[in-house]
Amino acid sequence: MGEKQAQEDAKLNPEDLENHVKLEAGDASTLPGDQTPEDGHGAPQQTRLYKRRWLIVFLFSSYSMCNSYQWIQYGIIGNIFTGFYGVDAFTIDWLSMIYMLTYIPLIFPVTWLLDRKGLRVIALVGTALNCTGTWIKVVSVRPDLFPVTFLGQFCSSLAQVFILGMPSKIASVWFGSEEVSTACSIGVFGNQ
Repeated sequence: MGEKQAQEDAKLNPEDLENHVKLEAGDASTLPGDQTPEDGHGAPQQTRLYKRRWLIVFLFSSYSMCNSYQWIQYGIIGNIFTGFYGVDAFTIDWLSMIYMLTYIPLIFPVTWLLDRKGLRVIALVGTALNCTGTWIKVVSVRPDLFPVTFLGQFCSSLAQVFILGMPSKIASVWFGSEEVSTACSIGVFGNQ
């Protein structure tokens, strides 16, 4: 595009054109107001490594292990619970299958929440749900209270949705690039 065409398009007089800067290809990265790595805004930030990061990942791993106990506790001695609650084996199997059913629709909203609210909020909600579910199941230790047991198991399954998305986030936030895979595997190991 010629200078005359640019003048007509911008409807500027010749004095104003002298004040304008002509930009060439590649000049876009140096526009006024841009931030450079020297400002501290353009360069990637280093993760600050605290000694307590290992305590955090092991604490999370034990927290995940507690939820895993809640998941399978009825299935491992299902024959005893079928007699105690007076229900069939398929109904007892639903106590573990509820974990899979709650995970599928809720993992996306919980992951979004993890990105928006952070690790602390998700960990506290997950812990509270797991604790609530556990206490509900403790209260339901009577043969006529199987629906209450199922409610407690449902609360614990909600907690699992919050727990399973956290190991990678903990590893990426608390650990350096050379420790991420180790930290993530320790976090996942607790659930196994």
